[in-house]
Amino acid sequence: MIPRYTRKEMADVWSEENKFKKYLEVEIAVLEGWSKIGVIPYDVVEKIKNKAKIDIGRINEIEKITNHDVIAFVEQVSEEIGDEGKYIHLGLTSSDIIDTSFALILREAGNIILDDIKKLLEVLKDKAIQYKNTLMIGRTHGIHAEPITLGFKIGTWYFEFLRNKERIEKAIDEISVGKISGAVGTFSNIELEIEEYVCDKFNLKREKFSTQIISRDRYAYFITILGIIASSCEKVALQIRLLQQTEISEVFEPFGKGQKGSSAMPHKRNPVLCERVCGLARVIKKNVNVALENVSLWHERDISHSSAERIILPESTILLDYILTLLTKIIDGMVVNEENMKKNLNVLNNVYFSQKLLNCLVLKGLSRKEAYEKIQKISFEAINKKLDFCELVKKDDFIKKYIKDDELNKIFDINELLKNIEKIFKYIEK
Repeated sequence: MIPRYTRKEMADVWSEENKFKKYLEVEIAVLEGWSKIGVIPYDVVEKIKNKAKIDIGRINEIEKITNHDVIAFVEQVSEEIGDEGKYIHLGLTSSDIIDTSFALILREAGNIILDDIKKLLEVLKDKAIQYKNTLMIGRTHGIHAEPITLGFKIGTWYFEFLRNKERIEKAIDEISVGKISGAVGTFSNIELEIEEYVCDKFNLKREKFSTQIISRDRYAYFITILGIIASSCEKVALQIRLLQQTEISEVFEPFGKGQKGSSAMPHKRNPVLCERVCGLARVIKKNVNVALENVSLWHERDISHSSAERIILPESTILLDYILTLLTKIIDGMVVNEENMKKNLNVLNNVYFSQKLLNCLVLKGLSRKEAYEKIQKISFEAINKKLDFCELVKKDDFIKKYIKDDELNKIFDINELLKNIEKIFKYIEK
């Protein structure tokens, strides 16, 4: 992933140094397992642990000859150790090391994403409570519907990311699986006790039937969850972009001192951060399909998944870490124009009371069809002639036969439409 969209903490997880460090940790754990069952002497394992070092430059030199990175790693470490190096990789196949190490790396990456979501949740909760009573129009199909509050809107985002927190926790658990079962997974050259030892050491579950690799449905599940979280980020960023449109101008992403919006037009204040979130989310979502394709492999394994995973695993986690952090910054620094919210709320002259009035007429005995058509006619008149909906209703002789002015005044009280928001906010505030 290009440095522009990479945070150091996640970059370190996917570094070559960390990858080969994990390879070595797994190899040494296997040697300890062999020692536990009396195959390799304890003092030999201790010598190996003291001598073993990673030299990435040397690994790359060897790989130019072997065209196999795990063999290059094994040969380089064996060179450092000397005679005892013959025990490195005893009874193993490459995927024992790669997949068990991948579990450790993906768990690290997943925990960073989990922390990102926790930070975002804190900001969303604070903003939802801050704007709990800030009135704005709700929109469906992009058209004015009924009033909501900005805090209510943000509250829906908050609960979506609570679900995403649970999802990533499950995905981390799903991927925290190791296998040390050898070629085709039958333990023909290694003992089951060694796999148990290694997995216990790293707090991993065992892939009880692994073939030569850990089944890629686990990886597909993990990346699919990343795709869902990315979609949630895109959803929030898109809504802020829509609210920042000139004709609406209700919510704006932060705009830094000295920031420029356009190379041509000095007046521009573009929602570039939110657009970046949306664009990068698309990359993560397309990787979901690649992960799903990787589930189906030939027989006990082929290697078609490997090249793709070298791209989609680091790319997806690095990008999601970046956009979650960016979205947290956007929400924390967003600018709210309450005056425009009030102005937009009244653009259609109070027609948002139409459903409340409809319900009342139905309860008074009118057919729903008759009541609907009557209110629709008045609503369109209010919109087209720029007249107040409430006043038109109060002057209508047909409606006055069923509803008195004092009851209409209660229907036309905006607080009546929003009275239950206070009740549902207990789920955020508790």
